[in-house]
Amino acid sequence: MQLSEYFKPGGRGVLATAGPAGIPNVALYAAPHIIDEETVVWGMGDGRSYANVRENPHAAYLYMMPGDVLSGIRLGLTLIRIEDAGEMLNAIKRDTAERVSPEAASLVKHAGYFKVVETRPLSA
Repeated sequence: MQLSEYFKPGGRGVLATAGPAGIPNVALYAAPHIIDEETVVWGMGDGRSYANVRENPHAAYLYMMPGDVLSGIRLGLTLIRIEDAGEMLNAIKRDTAERVSPEAASLVKHAGYFKVVETRPLSA
């Protein structure tokens, strides 16, 4: 199954990060924008997840597909780069405004690009 096939509308995702001292954080995150089978992008605000990946580039993402609660994927991630402007960030802001709200889109300040270093099924 290709990575894009897991991210069906109506699912739920959680991004897990840790700061440099190892203190964990989890946050609800939408499905990523998929660049290719090894690269995904999320819009990020100025919150704890963003601060954590700036200091510790390792993260994990769990996505539960709609319907069957045991269907989904887990991703091991490493931050590649963060963009504070550009076409990808603009596209993420437009999508957020349409799918969530203009207010939510105004909170998106960064596009975080991550390398997918591991994929695992949700229920294994």
